[in-house]
Amino acid sequence: MTRRTVRIAMNGVTGRMGYRQHLVRSLLALRDQGGLPLDDGTVIWPEPVLVGRSPHGLRALAERHGLTETSVDLDAVLADDTIEIYFDAQVTAAREEAVKKAIAAGKHLYVEKPTASSLAGALELARLAQEAGVKNGVVQDKLFLPGLRKLRRLVEGGFFGRILSVRGEFGYWVFEGDWQQAQRPSWNYRAEDGGGIAADMFPHWEYVLHELFGPVRTVQAQLTTHLPRRWDESGTPYDATADDAAYAVFQLADGVVAQINSSWAVRVHRDELVEFQVDGTEGSAVAGLRGCRVQHRSVTPKPVWNPDLPAAEPFRAQWQEVPDNADFDNGFKAQWELFLRHVVRDEPWRWDLAAGARGVQLAELGARSSAEGRRLDVPELGR
Repeated sequence: MTRRTVRIAMNGVTGRMGYRQHLVRSLLALRDQGGLPLDDGTVIWPEPVLVGRSPHGLRALAERHGLTETSVDLDAVLADDTIEIYFDAQVTAAREEAVKKAIAAGKHLYVEKPTASSLAGALELARLAQEAGVKNGVVQDKLFLPGLRKLRRLVEGGFFGRILSVRGEFGYWVFEGDWQQAQRPSWNYRAEDGGGIAADMFPHWEYVLHELFGPVRTVQAQLTTHLPRRWDESGTPYDATADDAAYAVFQLADGVVAQINSSWAVRVHRDELVEFQVDGTEGSAVAGLRGCRVQHRSVTPKPVWNPDLPAAEPFRAQWQEVPDNADFDNGFKAQWELFLRHVVRDEPWRWDLAAGARGVQLAELGARSSAEGRRLDVPELGR
C-alpha cells in the first residue's frame, strides 16, 4: 500500500457547513476509514490545513480533531508548494478574491456555492481557472443525497414515461433571534453581505434540475422578505435586507415545468425539509433527502372530489417506498472522494466552475425577474 498525501488548505472551516460537512463528515471521516483507496493499491490521505481569521477558533478545532496546522495568513499558505488544493467555504462576499489568489498560486480548487456574488464574477473565475490549467470543482451535494440518487435511478430507468412537472418544497422556520437563537448566521439575511435565500438555493435548484430533468430555459420568480427585523449572534437587532423566501417557476427543456418554493419563514408539514414531487405519464415520485416513494400508473387510484364528505382514502399509504439497493454515504463526502480522484488520477469530473456559474446566473435572473415582474429567458452559457 502506498500513501498519497494531499494537503488541502481549508478556508472557512469555523463556519457551520465548512466545519460540520466538509471537515468532520468528509475529510476527517475519510481519515477515520484509513484514507481513500484506489484500485492500484494507492491510498489518498487528505491532510487539512485550517485557514481563517480567528487564530483561537482554528487552534481549538485543530486540537479537538488532532490536526496540527492552522494559519490566519492565506497568502503564506498559498505560497506553500506542498499545498495542492484550496477549498473555500467562506461567506460568499469573501470568496472571489480568495479563489483568484488560489488560481494565481496554481492550486486546484474546490469551492462552495455560490461561487461568486455575480455572474460576471463567476464566469471570470471559471475563465481564470481554465487559463491556469488548474482542476476545479463546485460543491453540488444535493446530487449525492440518497433520495435524489433514487430519483435519478427512476429517471434513468424510464419509470416516469414522459415527465410533465416537478414541484419542490424547501425550507423551515429560522427563528428571528430575539426569544430563540437563530439556526443560521445573520449574514444570510443581509443583502450587503451576500445573503438571501435565492442566492443560496437557486444554485442548488439549477444543478438538480439540470442533471435530473434538463436545462432551465426560463425563470419567473417572486422574492420577498417576510421577516424584515432579526437579531444577530450578539442579540443586537438589525434590518433584514435580503430575501428570506423565493417562489419560482422554471421552464425546462422538453416542456417540463418546475415549481420550487424556498423559504426560511415556513413551518414544516412534510416528511423532510426538502421534497420534490415528479409527475409523469407513467408514474409519480416524491423524493426527499433520504426517502423516495412512487406511485405507478397501473396502481393509481381514482379519487372523486366531494367536499361534503371527509376524505376516506389513505393517500399516503397508496405509495410504495423505493428500496436503497445500495449503501449511501454522506453526500458531501461522496463528492469529495470524486474530486480527490480527479486531482490524483485525473478521473472524470463535470461539476466545475463553469457549471457553478450556471447557478449564479439563475439566482441573478431570479432576482431580476422578481424586480421586473416578468418571466426571463435563461441564456446558455459557453464553457
